[in-house]
Amino acid sequence: MKIYRVGGCVRDRLLGLPVKDIDWVVTGATVEQMLSLGYKSIGKDFPVFLHPDSKQEYALARSERKTGPGYTGFEINADPATTIEQDLLRRDLTINAMAEDEDGNIVDPYGGQLDLEGRRLRHVSAAFVEDPVRVLRVARFAARYHSLGFTVADDTRDLIREIGESGELEALVAERVWSELSRALDEADPAVFFTTLRDCGVLGRLFPEIDDLFGVPQNPKYHPEIDTGLHVMMALQQSAALGHDNETRFAVLMHDLGKATTPAEVLPSHYGHEARGARPVKEFCKRWRVPKAHTELALITTELHLLAHRSRELKASTLLKLLTRADALRKPARFQKMLDACRADVRGRKGGENDAYPQAEFLTQLAARLRSLDIAEFQQQGLSGKAMGQAIYDARLRLIKQQKELLDKAG
Repeated sequence: MKIYRVGGCVRDRLLGLPVKDIDWVVTGATVEQMLSLGYKSIGKDFPVFLHPDSKQEYALARSERKTGPGYTGFEINADPATTIEQDLLRRDLTINAMAEDEDGNIVDPYGGQLDLEGRRLRHVSAAFVEDPVRVLRVARFAARYHSLGFTVADDTRDLIREIGESGELEALVAERVWSELSRALDEADPAVFFTTLRDCGVLGRLFPEIDDLFGVPQNPKYHPEIDTGLHVMMALQQSAALGHDNETRFAVLMHDLGKATTPAEVLPSHYGHEARGARPVKEFCKRWRVPKAHTELALITTELHLLAHRSRELKASTLLKLLTRADALRKPARFQKMLDACRADVRGRKGGENDAYPQAEFLTQLAARLRSLDIAEFQQQGLSGKAMGQAIYDARLRLIKQQKELLDKAG
């Protein structure tokens, strides 16, 4: 019986990066032996155990053979004779197919250390094609290690293109796609996830709404980068640089989908793209089973981002409509995320990377002012129903006008 550290913990230690989680693989052991040593069985599809003291997961070494379609169509062999080399062979990338024994010796049968030195993301074997979610994993690792200079190896890029042409990506389970996409959004360079998929020729097969943005021109007066796809990628990078959470980054990714539906004869103008964007956002979120909170934030950002940009110029009634539609009074945290996404949108353009966004403070102050409105006086007047609603509306309108006047005087 031998115990090895495997996968990401070995990779990141060799890269000099912090090791967050340790994966363990055990060779030469049976299920019965593990149980006799006090390990608790938790595996459903293959033998995995919790260590009796550390509660970390230990898996028996295993090999896999493709027997049917989908990610469940594998025959698992966890025989005690399975070697660590056989276990590593089933992994996706060479940099993830290394192990370290209890004496600190590195087991590297597939050239992982050479690929770390060469900054290459390269598949381990032809078995890579048996699980198409690995296409997304490669793109996610490209996003994670972009700052270190990692790129996808040419032969792996060609293999990904073949997977795309085979139609296998269309069979991916929504939850697995969303898991990879969501994790990619949290990387330091999330835009690289999408540009990598595009470079490999599969972005359109997975996320056509995003792929369709590339090549769509915008008015150079407002978007010197011109290309809509490039703008969205720049905005997404800004969102990451600003430290936004996962929901906000997703809203930034979605906010301009309507521009792909702009009639060719009116380009580079995109009048009405906010309203047109609702449909592709809903379709994207439904197809990949995006969480409700992500979907709702993406929709209000798509619909309202231009109004937010123009908020200092808007009349009071339009500002109240904006705040009401965004549900800014009842959901201030979500409203702040929308404003954060708008800030990333403004900065996601050539030459605008450090632009201020005073609209966020202005709208935040307005919402806070309206939230402080005491409606007790209306109740004391005996108002109810439509009369109450109208009184509250009028009072809010007056507060907005007062706030605008104060800001105008302040310059």
